[in-house]
Amino acid sequence: MGKTTPGDWNLRRFNAVMGALHFLQGALMLYLSSSREWTITATYLEFAADTQRLEPVMEAIGTIELAYLAVAFLFLSAIAHALIATILYDRYVAYLDQGMNPYRWYEYAVSASVMIVLIAMLAGVWDLGTLIALFGLVAVMNLCGLVMERHNRLTEETDWSSFVVGSIAGAVPWVVIAISIVGTFDAGGSPPDFVIVIYGSLFVLFNLFAINMLLQYREVWKWEDYLYGERAYIVLSLVAKSLLAWQVYFGALNSPV
Repeated sequence: MGKTTPGDWNLRRFNAVMGALHFLQGALMLYLSSSREWTITATYLEFAADTQRLEPVMEAIGTIELAYLAVAFLFLSAIAHALIATILYDRYVAYLDQGMNPYRWYEYAVSASVMIVLIAMLAGVWDLGTLIALFGLVAVMNLCGLVMERHNRLTEETDWSSFVVGSIAGAVPWVVIAISIVGTFDAGGSPPDFVIVIYGSLFVLFNLFAINMLLQYREVWKWEDYLYGERAYIVLSLVAKSLLAWQVYFGALNSPV
């Protein structure tokens, strides 16, 4: 991977602006949003006297405020960018010069995982165990990005093992959500249109992150400079989080109960 030149553009200011954009959107959404409580369920086995068998039973165990999920990933990104633009800036630049940014993957491991939980709940996946598993898979996907960068800065030939493992882990949540959406149609129902749009648009955007990494390691065109890919990650993150948050707002949070 080509040598980075952090002084080519103002990284500190760029991260500060991105942090401000994330924070302002989150604060505005929190102020404007109506209350929408989403049910969380759990499944357990119960003995049925009529059939003399253990059968699965689903019950509601609590609720979560939809608006809090919709702003959580915006605030997480705002905090990450603020830290990078201030106390972590020198270490951030040093990492970039090595062709890596671990702070990106730490933040994504949490924020992108919250995003997938939100998308899953909108699609009808409410089981707590399943949601935890989806969160974990997306976290693993992003931590594989961290391993990819840490490992390949020490190799002359790119090792794609982490990329492949991360791609597999990241694909599973989309399959699970698709099963829920298809099941709703099969049962004679229809998910809200905005949920279908969210699924399609965020699926594309999530995959653009993988394509960005692919272009970085293939050193295609401007991606020969690691910083070009870094800036692409930051812009993609802002677009993906903003698009999801406002689609949720206009689809479910912009009117009184």
